[in-house]
Formats: sequence, structure tokens, C-alpha cells
Amino acid sequence: MSEPTAPVLLSIVIPAYNYAQTLPRTVESVMPQLADDCELIIIDDGSTDSTPQVIADLLERYPQRIRTERKANGGLASVRNRGIELALGSWLTFLDADDEMAEGAITRIRSHLAANPQTCFVAGGHISVSASGKRSAHTPGLMPAEPLARVRAYLLDKTLSLSNGACVMHRDVFQRGNYPEAFRSAEDIPVFAQVLANHPCSVIDEPLALIHKHDDSLRHQFVHAKAGGVKLVDEVFSEKRLPTECQVLRKPFFVQRCLSLFRSAWLAGEADLAKDWFRQAVKADWRVIFRGAYSRKALRLWLRGGVSVTK
Repeated sequence: MSEPTAPVLLSIVIPAYNYAQTLPRTVESVMPQLADDCELIIIDDGSTDSTPQVIADLLERYPQRIRTERKANGGLASVRNRGIELALGSWLTFLDADDEMAEGAITRIRSHLAANPQTCFVAGGHISVSASGKRSAHTPGLMPAEPLARVRAYLLDKTLSLSNGACVMHRDVFQRGNYPEAFRSAEDIPVFAQVLANHPCSVIDEPLALIHKHDDSLRHQFVHAKAGGVKLVDEVFSEKRLPTECQVLRKPFFVQRCLSLFRSAWLAGEADLAKDWFRQAVKADWRVIFRGAYSRKALRLWLRGGVSVTK
């Protein structure tokens, strides 16, 4: 497809890797809303299923309305970064190939941006769809006025919930850093944190996306989490991403990351790794032992293994 000649307000980027079955549904949720000042970009991240043929069929069905590219497989972060390079719009949203754009989402976005010209990041609501088809509505939560409070609400308090398909970002927010391609999971956390810390943000409580939940393999999820490990903390709190005032959150986030990894390893049956991450959490903050949900699991591990928690 040739590039649009009119100025583009919004670029919708769909990363696709082996989602041949759901990609048409995703595209069809966007097409009725696609105005002249919007563009749809599909990036195939080296799919090994029939995704290329599905994209070819979509191009035939919607001629001159979709831009596409196929690249070697590099992971979700690499696809999003390529989308930033390709996008012509001032604003971007990344919609996963198994999710849907909510009906009326672009109209809501357009009205919100007009009413909030200072914003650089919009956190929208979404509808969660379970594997059984059950739907539940979610709002992002309160967006604090101060950058430190925003980062705390997102990283630690979990009172601010962000989902990629339901967020709209001005391209300026990526000047400090793109999605870190070394991570195959949690790659959005460093980007969301840097945006909240450095740019005006706002909220749309109405849904912008339908997020489909499905049961991924526990082992598959843990492989990526284990590979990233606590290195994610360094990425989130790198000086290029977060200002000095936000560095006070580094230690509690490290503890939280260790506990999250501990729980993932515990569920995956990786006892030695689970013990190591629990030790790191306790070493950073001894009060972790009073967090019953974690300490009870850890105690069971050490009792089975006969190893001291303080080793």
C-alpha cells in the first residue's frame, strides 16, 4: 500500500506472530473505524503459520487501506519498535493480533485528544474476554497528577492499570527509549514507566480495546520471565528512562520483581530458582517474611529441601 498523502493523526500497529486464526477478527474490528487521518499497519514477525496468506487475503479484501511488512522474528518489542519507525501518525496504539479495537474507540480517542491538547499519553479502559467468552469491563484507575505518584501507582501500588491495546501514545514519548528488545516478556513496563515519569498523561475510562485472555503454557511464560529476571529492574530504572526523583522506587520494585519471579518459579516447579529469588527479596527487605502468601510457599520449599532460608 502506498503511504497516505494527508496528515495522519493515529497509527494503529498490529504485531502478528502466528496468529493466523485471530488476525482477521482484529483487523475487522478496526476497519469500520478507519478514517482518512488514520492508518493501519500489520507487521508479521516472521510467522511460521499461515499468517502471510491471511495478510495477503486482507490486502485483497481491503485494497489501499492497510500497510504491511514482514520481518525476521525478533519478538514483540522489536515489532513495536519497527512500528514506531514505519508509523506516519503523531499518535500510536499497538493492538495485539488476538485482541480487538472496541467499537467507537477512534471517536473516543479523537474527542479526548481535542479536549486534552497537553496530554502525551492516554490510558484507556478495556473489556477483558475470557476463553469461555465471559466479558468484564476494566478502567485504568486514577491517574495521579505528579510523576512520582504515577510511577508508584503503576509499578508498586497497582492502582493504575495499563494495557497496550488500550493505550494511545504520542511518538515523542519514545525519545528517551523504545521497547527493550532483550526482553521477550514485560517489555512494556520500562516504556510505560518512562512515559508516566516524563510526560503529561490522561485517562479515558471508556473501553478502547477488547483484550482476549487465553491459557498460555505456564512453562512458556516462565521461560521468558526467567530470561529477563531481575535485569528488568535495571532497564526500568535506567537514567535515560527515569529521572532522579523516581529512583527511590528502585528498591521496592526490585523486591516486588523478586517475589513475582519467585511465584512464577514456584508454580513452574523450579524450586532452586524460587529459593534464590526469595532469598534476594529477603536480603533487600527482611520484612518480606511477613508477607504470608509468599513466606508460606517459601517455607514449604525449604522444609521439603531441608535448606535454611538464610543460606
